[in-house]
Amino acid sequence: MLLAVDVGNTNISFGVMKGKKIVASFRMMSQTAHTSDEYGNNLIALLRNNGIDKDEISGIIISSVVPNVMHALVNSMVKYLGKQPYIVGPGIKTGIRIATKNPAEIGPDLIVGAVAAYELYGGPAIVIDFGTATTYVYINEKAEFLAGILSPGIRISAKALWEDTAKLPEIEIKKPDSILAQETISSMQAGLVYGQIGQTKYIINEMKRELGRDDIKVVATGGLGRLISEETEEIDIYDANLLLHGLRIIYEKNKRTKPLTEEYDNKEEG
Repeated sequence: MLLAVDVGNTNISFGVMKGKKIVASFRMMSQTAHTSDEYGNNLIALLRNNGIDKDEISGIIISSVVPNVMHALVNSMVKYLGKQPYIVGPGIKTGIRIATKNPAEIGPDLIVGAVAAYELYGGPAIVIDFGTATTYVYINEKAEFLAGILSPGIRISAKALWEDTAKLPEIEIKKPDSILAQETISSMQAGLVYGQIGQTKYIINEMKRELGRDDIKVVATGGLGRLISEETEEIDIYDANLLLHGLRIIYEKNKRTKPLTEEYDNKEEG
């Protein structure tokens, strides 16, 4: 079985995959520093809780936007699972061509999402990830990654409201019954949710306008993606596990080559 690991700014998402099927998934917080032993012991326990023995893991692939957790996380995989993971980054085969001005600036999460959308749903496609940040990626029918847009995620906006204003409370992010709010909590919810819906609609339509084509499939993922997708007719597909499937696809393209993880070996944990 394959262990696919997506390290985001808020959470580390793990997916255990048997072929194309996700047989288990779980998360850890990525904002809390851990040693390789802590990662390893937690991971073994989470696998066991899902009925999976560590010896059943035959391969590992990681995508990360949080560099400072990587050497401890990678070393935990080597020490506790006995496997050298593949890392999405320079030197790994993805099947797509980054055709932006500076390909090195493109985050691995954006690449993984683009790979998954193209392989599963075809191109051209706009891929939206509603994570800590909200990202929009365009990949054409030739598997060329041509553009990306980055904006604050809905949780970042919410956090700014309750941390930077003295009287506004921390709230649950959900769609209120009406946009015509009459008290503080629902007024915040209306601004956050309808604001994200409006932004999403506008960016999708403006991307299509500048590209001069209407035949672009729009694929969304991410924690709050379902909420926004249900209110946005411009989004064609919501796939909660898009990045895990993207990691599986990239692993399949690389599994006969040696993992490029030497940069994380023999480093002290700090």
